[in-house]
Amino acid sequence: MTMRAHQFSYDDLILHGRGELPGQGDAKLPAPPMLMFDRITNIDDDGGEFGKGSVTAELDLNPDLWFYQCHFIGDPVMPGCLGLDALWQMIGFYLSWCGSPGRGRALGGTIKFVGQATNDKKLLQYHVDIKKHMRSPLPFGVANGWVKADGEIIYKAENLRVGLIGLEDQ
Repeated sequence: MTMRAHQFSYDDLILHGRGELPGQGDAKLPAPPMLMFDRITNIDDDGGEFGKGSVTAELDLNPDLWFYQCHFIGDPVMPGCLGLDALWQMIGFYLSWCGSPGRGRALGGTIKFVGQATNDKKLLQYHVDIKKHMRSPLPFGVANGWVKADGEIIYKAENLRVGLIGLEDQ
């Protein structure tokens, strides 16, 4: 499978995290448990709200997931920062998928929490709409997005920014 596929399985995402997915360049997704989605169900470079691309991904939820065991004892809920990180991960993946070089770094954005992912939920869906994609001098992406738990929006995000830096910038 090459980077220009429009869907990626969990195995593909693991290969990407190892730097072994054909055509991916320098960027890598984090390894589990910090990889926050199980699959990318769609990625394109001309769709979305702004016509500049979009990414949709999913995470299967179950009460045994690591974060439910520690956040919070007796009140299991997915930390909001993990859902936010998933959106940043997707933007970095998008930049890599488009052929931009470098290693992904989250650079900010605005998020509003309007619900939560408790341990009785079954599916998280993530979506980002690319607003801006610069290829040089620093590969950079800006996107709006959302997170849904069992079909209900629980996070809304605006102006999420991810840059790809070179080894010399670290």
